[in-house]
Amino acid sequence: MLIAASFAADAAEGPADTVYRNGKVYTVDAADSVHEALAVRDGRIVFVGDAAGAAKLTGEGTEVVDLGGRVMMPGLVDAHMHPLSAGRKLVACSLDYASLSVAEFQARIQACLDATKEKEPDGWLEVWNWFQQSMTPAGTVPSHADLDVLQTQRPIVVHNSFGHTSLANARALALGKITAATPDPENGLIARDAAGAPTGMLEDSAQHILDPLLPEPTDSDRIAAARTSLDAMRKEGITTFLDVSADAETIAAYAAVAREGTLTARAHFAVEIEPEEGKEPEKAVAALLEIARRFDQGPVVVRPTITVRNAKLYMDGVITAPAFTGVMVEPYLENRGTAQKPKWVSSGNRGPAPYFAADVLKALLLKLAAAGIDPHIHADGDGAVRFSLDGYEAMRAVYPGEAIRAAIAHVEVVHPDDFARFGKLDVIPVPSFQWAKPAGDTIEGARDYLGPQRFKYFEPLGFLHDAGARIAYGSDWPVDPLDEWFGLKVGVTRTNSPAAGPQYAGRLGDDVGLSRATVIRAITMNSSFALHQEKETGSLEVGKLADLIVLDRDPFTIPAEEIAAVDVLLTVVGGEVVHRAGPFALAMKSP
Repeated sequence: MLIAASFAADAAEGPADTVYRNGKVYTVDAADSVHEALAVRDGRIVFVGDAAGAAKLTGEGTEVVDLGGRVMMPGLVDAHMHPLSAGRKLVACSLDYASLSVAEFQARIQACLDATKEKEPDGWLEVWNWFQQSMTPAGTVPSHADLDVLQTQRPIVVHNSFGHTSLANARALALGKITAATPDPENGLIARDAAGAPTGMLEDSAQHILDPLLPEPTDSDRIAAARTSLDAMRKEGITTFLDVSADAETIAAYAAVAREGTLTARAHFAVEIEPEEGKEPEKAVAALLEIARRFDQGPVVVRPTITVRNAKLYMDGVITAPAFTGVMVEPYLENRGTAQKPKWVSSGNRGPAPYFAADVLKALLLKLAAAGIDPHIHADGDGAVRFSLDGYEAMRAVYPGEAIRAAIAHVEVVHPDDFARFGKLDVIPVPSFQWAKPAGDTIEGARDYLGPQRFKYFEPLGFLHDAGARIAYGSDWPVDPLDEWFGLKVGVTRTNSPAAGPQYAGRLGDDVGLSRATVIRAITMNSSFALHQEKETGSLEVGKLADLIVLDRDPFTIPAEEIAAVDVLLTVVGGEVVHRAGPFALAMKSP
């Protein structure tokens, strides 16, 4: 970090509204410079520099905040999450991502049933945040029979936290008319036993068979979930987010909060286009533009507003066992030996076909680019990543440069031949750093099924960075709990928490990880760039919006493992305090 000269706007415009002094202001500017003071006027930064310079902007009405040597940095910009869904799940029946045995799994769900007995016998129970890949013992795959023994007559569906798998009990299967004769839907899979009967496990689009039967949240439910999600985000220091897979109802909930004047983060939305819709690209893009016409509030301004200029496409599912719905270049492996003497050989299974055909993807990407819409593609397996890059290469032949900010989310497995293509094609990888650690999903769920050659490149954060990719960060909340600082820690160390147990000690794979400065830039400046907001946010520079946070410790000097313990003491959006804690809890004005 570099201590640099002061920078100030025209002091003749009057004193600042707020001066922050005696701090370590980490700017994330081009030089990663560090200063000791910052001043804000009318929601924008008017000074970054030393105490003497800040004093010149301090007037009778200026609020002066002593940072006490603490780190100030840009607010966090999360470029891939599902916050409305997360808000709903925070107040619903949740398994809390826990590692559970079948008996514990059953007990947690029975407790939810017992707490809502008034909904017997026909009210649906939806269970959330099930970390299927971490069930114990390793390799446990429950079926509807494990739900059918519970003390209830109600239909039950349990949703994996990854969002690509659900488990239904027999009552739910019957209501959904899912039988041995039910064909797999396009881009989905109904898991079956040896006799062909459904086991209750529904993968990807097969989950949607039950959607018409599930209780639809009301507008009030959605608005409450939006408020809940914003409260969680400001405590984490998130000042801008991209909600991927959004629909009109989702955006309407945040629009209602904005009308209340309580939108506390800059809200971007990616409208999902399903594979079937993509076959008519002109119609699909027109529908997205109509949603944008209804909700987009134009250029970013001081107060948080709503932006709709992204499209979300799913190219595959998840790579981990037992789903294997990630699209792979080479087949997954399978054990044709025993648990004691394994023999891992090719299974012949490369996962499903990409969810969008090549000609459909190319035509859709060109239509989106022509409309000024940024595509954001979910691709987990290296086959899906390559396929998406091929589509972007065709798009870049017509639309080069930075006008269209193309992104690929997750990129858990990338073929080494494709590392450099991200930089060459101006494609932004948006991984979830917290996945790059030893855990149930990466060890039992992936290591042996990928084999040592692919596993060495698993979660290739450092490999992509070293190949010239501009990496942005997305938490994918609520796939995981919202814990941005744990994610940043993992991005640096590639280690799990000691609380995960000795079986998950050590580093993941051969990737060297990212530097502290790189993970901070990924979640600030690079994510701002992905959202066309880099001229307004992502760094603390004169003229930019005063979106900033203050931390309880310095993530650059503490041991790397302690980055996970960072707490946000102050979150400011457009100059307004939206979260305060610790020494700032009573010391500052707030709206």
